[in-house]
Amino acid sequence: MDVHDAIMSRRSVRRFLPAPVPMESLRRIIEGAGMAPSGHNIQPWKLYVVGGATKAAITGDILDAIANGDPKDYVPEYPYYPTKWFEPYQARRRETGFGLYAKLGIARDDMAARQAQMSRNFEFFDAPVGMFVGFHRDLATGTYMDVGMFIENLLIGARGEGLHTCGQAAFTWYHSIVRRHLGMPDEELLACGVAVGFEDTAAPENEFRVDKLPIDDFTTFMDLD
Repeated sequence: MDVHDAIMSRRSVRRFLPAPVPMESLRRIIEGAGMAPSGHNIQPWKLYVVGGATKAAITGDILDAIANGDPKDYVPEYPYYPTKWFEPYQARRRETGFGLYAKLGIARDDMAARQAQMSRNFEFFDAPVGMFVGFHRDLATGTYMDVGMFIENLLIGARGEGLHTCGQAAFTWYHSIVRRHLGMPDEELLACGVAVGFEDTAAPENEFRVDKLPIDDFTTFMDLD
C-alpha cells in the first residue's frame, strides 16, 4: 500500500474478524516500527505481542476486576487525559464519543451499555492479536514522543499489511494485571495496548468516522513562496 494511502486509511477499528494474522505480517510490522526515530537512538520501546491463551487470560482477569474489584485499586500509570477538559478539546471528545454510541444505538444516559462498550476494549474488540507497548519509567518526557512514533509505525505498518488496529490507553488502568501476565518488570511503564486484526466491515461501530481538521486549521506556513 502507498504510504500516504496507509496514513489516510488508518483509523480505530472496534470490531475485528477472528481470522488469524500471519506471523510474517507481524514481523514486518514490528521491524518497521523499530525504525522509528528516538533521541540519541536510545530505542526505548518494549513490545509484547499476545494471542491465544495469554490474551484470553488478560481479558478474563481484567473483566473480573471490573465486575468484582475495587476501582480504587486500578488507576492509570500516567495521566493520558487532562484532569479538566476545556475547549476546543472537550467538544471534539464529546463528538467522538456521542458519534460512536449513536452508531451502536446506545443512548447517552444508558450507562450500563456505555460501560459494556468500554469493556470491549479488554476483549481487544475480538482481534486475534494484542500488543502492549512499554518503556523504562525512569526515562524523561521526550521518551513519550519516541514511543509515540514507534506506536504510529505499528499502526501504519499494519495498514500496509491490509490490517487494522485500535490503540488502547484503557489498558493502563489495569497495568498491574497486564504486567503479571506478561512478566513485565516493575521498572517498565505500560504505555498502551494495541488490537491488531482484520476489520469486521459488517459491524456498525466500524462505520463511524471522526472528522479531522483541515491542515490550515493547525499549520502556519512562513516564507515558503
